[in-house]
Amino acid sequence: MKCPFCGHLENKVVDSRISHAGDITRRRRECLACASRFTTYERVEELMPLVIKKDGRREEFNREKILEGIRIACRKRALAANDFEEMVREVELRIQSQGLREIPSQEIGRFVMETLRNRDKVAYIRFASVYREFKDVDEFLNELQKESLSSSSEQEAIPH
Repeated sequence: MKCPFCGHLENKVVDSRISHAGDITRRRRECLACASRFTTYERVEELMPLVIKKDGRREEFNREKILEGIRIACRKRALAANDFEEMVREVELRIQSQGLREIPSQEIGRFVMETLRNRDKVAYIRFASVYREFKDVDEFLNELQKESLSSSSEQEAIPH
């Protein structure tokens, strides 16, 4: 593993932790040359379906695109880097559970929205506003109102 600070190739693992789902190993490493510490994530590489874009093109699944979309939606929200990785993993697991060779990008976007909705309502609305391409303010306000009604009915169902 190459040190991101000095480029040295030798390091030691100072801490390892397995994710809640048990499928990702987080490792804290220390460079043997400069003593800087950095984190790596280790996971089994799995075959993902091809993504069918809106224009019909097909491309390989790219988890970095999912991660970047989630990061943008969660900007200035109280979520940790581990939360982002867990959300991406949730989306990946949902995609794999479909058992398809190809999957529309719209379906992936829906999975991301549902994952964000369960974690952070503001991030969900941010992502939805881009993903759904609202045509005007009224469409956006309708989505906000639906989310508000959904949240209030969830609160009423919780005994106080």
